Amino acid sequence: MDLTIRPRRLRKGEILRKMVRETRMDPSSLIYPMFVREGEGIAEEIPTMPGQYRYSVDRMGEKLDRLKEAGVSSVILFGIPGYKDETGSGAWAEDGIVQKALRRMKKDFPQMYAITDVCMCEYTSHGHCGVLCGHEVDNDKTLELLSKTALSHVQAGADMVAPSDMMDGRVRAIRETLDQAGFQMTPILSYAVKYASGFYGPFRDAAGSAPAFGDRKGYQMDYHNSREGIKEALLDVEEGADLVMVKPAMTYLDLVAKVKEAVKVPVAAYSVSGEYAMIKAGAALGYIEEDKMICETAVSAYRAGCDLYLTYYAEEIAGFMKEGRIG
Repeated sequence: MDLTIRPRRLRKGEILRKMVRETRMDPSSLIYPMFVREGEGIAEEIPTMPGQYRYSVDRMGEKLDRLKEAGVSSVILFGIPGYKDETGSGAWAEDGIVQKALRRMKKDFPQMYAITDVCMCEYTSHGHCGVLCGHEVDNDKTLELLSKTALSHVQAGADMVAPSDMMDGRVRAIRETLDQAGFQMTPILSYAVKYASGFYGPFRDAAGSAPAFGDRKGYQMDYHNSREGIKEALLDVEEGADLVMVKPAMTYLDLVAKVKEAVKVPVAAYSVSGEYAMIKAGAALGYIEEDKMICETAVSAYRAGCDLYLTYYAEEIAGFMKEGRIG
């Protein structure tokens, strides 16, 4: 057959396939979500997330060592406090769990880049992401608490803060607070496009952050909406976000691509707990090959346009990159 154009020419042999690969990945773009809790000598497996653990501060180094060896240099910390109250005051306490973890991490692993999740849901007795007025979250009153929390994290050693609450105006409030305190160079990674998703269940189990009543649809986004996601991302950049995130990743890759086109800052995608649990469960049942699914879902996020990838499989993905299986 007389064919001038033969796409298969560029698929002949592993060296050529890698040479012309359109999507490039590197371990430096991976961020590992880490749960830290009060107590000592604790590394407890999370039932709904097999292979993932809640660590006490004195044992978090075990995982950080493995991440460092794999080439993963960034983590995002989620705190599980020893007490909760109506306002979530443990979130900004000087002796709060994240603050203690940051100080320990910076002492023992100064080369690791520490990002902190800034939200109230793990710390409030009602499990919602801010101050309540009746059964509704009071947006503007919550901004002050989020700003106090972000500042306390940076003072304890955080390199970057990541507000995940989805309150209107929180990026501006945090930016102004950090700037006034002399932390003009601390970047903000905004959970800009965060949907009210069914994929968060295992995380809420891990962090003990399920709402005591109702749901979070009044502040997290309706998953039917796409243009709204672009609006949220652009607003957060205007308010001072240095990076923006789309969450979840797997079922929102269209948003990753659209946000990438719309903004001029780095875009992150968060492969959330439900995505992790689905792969783990399918592999445990023998229905799928775990390694292949890890690689394919990760590449799909980068192919869609993400620059940073938050994933519980960060250590494994970094290994696959070193092996040349992906990247």
